[in-house]
Amino acid sequence: MSREATNGVPCGARVLTLDTMNPNVRRVEYAVRGPIVQRAVQIEKELREVTFKTRRPGTTRGVKKPFTEVIKANIGDAHAMGQRPITFFRQVLALCSYPELLEDNKFPEDAKKRARRILDACGGHSLGAYSASQGIECIRQDVARYIERRDGGISSNPDNIYLSTGASDAIVTILKMLVCGEGRDRTGVMISIPQYPLYSAALADLGAVQISYYLEEESCWSLNVTELRRALNEAKQHCKPRVLCIINPGNPTGQVQSRQCIEDVIRFAKEEHLFLMADEVYQDNVYADGCKFHSFKKVLFEMGPEFSSKVEMASFHSTSKCYMGECGFRGGYMEVINMDPQVKAQLTKLVSVRLCPPVPGQALLDLVVNPPQPDEPSYSTFMKERKAVLADLAEKARLTEEIFNTVPGITCNPVQGAMYTFPRIALPQKAIDKAKEQGLVPDMFYCMRLLEEEGICLVPGSGFGQKEGTFHFRMTILPPTEKLKVVLQKIRDFHLKFTQEFS
Repeated sequence: MSREATNGVPCGARVLTLDTMNPNVRRVEYAVRGPIVQRAVQIEKELREVTFKTRRPGTTRGVKKPFTEVIKANIGDAHAMGQRPITFFRQVLALCSYPELLEDNKFPEDAKKRARRILDACGGHSLGAYSASQGIECIRQDVARYIERRDGGISSNPDNIYLSTGASDAIVTILKMLVCGEGRDRTGVMISIPQYPLYSAALADLGAVQISYYLEEESCWSLNVTELRRALNEAKQHCKPRVLCIINPGNPTGQVQSRQCIEDVIRFAKEEHLFLMADEVYQDNVYADGCKFHSFKKVLFEMGPEFSSKVEMASFHSTSKCYMGECGFRGGYMEVINMDPQVKAQLTKLVSVRLCPPVPGQALLDLVVNPPQPDEPSYSTFMKERKAVLADLAEKARLTEEIFNTVPGITCNPVQGAMYTFPRIALPQKAIDKAKEQGLVPDMFYCMRLLEEEGICLVPGSGFGQKEGTFHFRMTILPPTEKLKVVLQKIRDFHLKFTQEFS
């Protein structure tokens, strides 16, 4: 006879099961590291086992493939794709991590000066000490000065800067502050479709209502206020819209919003009384002629006090993208604007629960916002490396668009910015039917076949959201140019073969 514990769980049974766990967590999906990436990792293991067996008979059996490596073009991880770190950044981080190197004459004096300043701001002069929960004060001051330079002198208050564990941590924190209510009063959050899956995952986890607005693929993934209004009005029937999220430059779509578009969005946010979240982690990644990055804060303040004193906003930046690509250090910041002082105190309380962002990531962020200056010894090397990375990305953006648009059945918008392309693929009806037979979304079926046959890992467009009846994939442009050419050629050949097979 089974007995029940006081909490209703049968004795001997697990306390935590799929039925008893947080249902919001079950609803979370994150396509960038979803099933196709898990399969890619498994294939890599199979390839290693084949190689190992060749050297030593009798070891675990591998599976031979028609390729020798998996090329992971699914995620914006620059260094994993072969991008070299910026010398100055790594020199200072090395000095901060092992201060004895400050006596080594191989390191330039400006790197040593930066390292000493950072260490002086750390408890016990060590990166291993906790910092203030909002971030090291002198680094927040440097971030504020960086924003002022970027925005043509518009004031930035270090007290409004919060350092974070990459931009993702700050985005989730702000969403957590904003989500409240039940039923029709539950917070609705407007996100673009296609979107970066962090947003839909965070909203599922928080139990918020996702309000989808569609970017216009036919107009290079532009944002139209008419579409914002449609989405908002429909959502008012079942939730309380309170937040508008914008990613500029865009992920996964690579568009760069015009100044006029940003003005229109700010007006819309003010009219509808929405909190604005500006995800600007790709702000240095602008490639297309005629395109320019405009920060939402700069435009907001140039629109005058009617807007700059009323629109509540948080903007986000990271060390993971742009020319840095330092994803693993998890450095980032957010700036909050027009936040109620009492709410801001609650925000400070909330971030203090996590103690502090990673201090090495804070140190790296300080170097990003306070790089070598023209009169310093590291300046010429720094600028040479920075320009080379961005020029290389611009060339790969052009190359990707050019080659994809030569393939019948693939349509690719210009990659204006960021580090991804999101081409549309035409799939034969027989392929769509076959996918349904296997219980797969058609572009997942397509991408899984591409992985198994060519060793190329992409993310299906369904993981980002797309208009009904359309299919896409997201691919990063980060692989080295020669490898990228191979990837593009393999995708071209695969698409033609796939189309012929199912025609």
